Amino acid sequence: MSSDRVFLVGFMCSGKSTVGKLLSAELRWEFLDVDREIEKEEGMSIPEIFEKKGEPYFRKRELEKLIELSSKSNVIISTGGGLGADERAMEFMKGKGVVVWLKVDFDTFLQRCGKDPSRPLLKKDKSELLSLFMERSKTYQKSHIVLDAYGSPEVLLKELIAKLSLNEL
Repeated sequence: MSSDRVFLVGFMCSGKSTVGKLLSAELRWEFLDVDREIEKEEGMSIPEIFEKKGEPYFRKRELEKLIELSSKSNVIISTGGGLGADERAMEFMKGKGVVVWLKVDFDTFLQRCGKDPSRPLLKKDKSELLSLFMERSKTYQKSHIVLDAYGSPEVLLKELIAKLSLNEL
């Protein structure tokens, strides 16, 4: 498969932004983070959007922003954890480029994210988070490429470049 767009999906703290920026530099493509783009337009953080406008509003904005950003070429697009798990978004991304799941296990997610106050979903209890993690993984696994995201960002970049090369990026 040949494409001029790479979409990074995965649960919170899987490394999408970190690996995305490295891949962007390596390929000399633009890096775009759906969440950061929404924050810029809304003039508030994701937690503030959740609080003031609600999660349904935010999820609608995510999908709209994804569609808008996907009109560009030679881009790496990092999605929020919920957007990559949305069936409509997954099918859209698969039709527009290469979708890469940065896969981590639940314990790794907990270690990396801790109690980050900028992540509204971390207010849920551990069993709710595990359920959400398992549910989202069902959609993430539909990605073109699955990358176990446990190594250093530089190692992950090398692995991802190799896998993308096999997919004729």
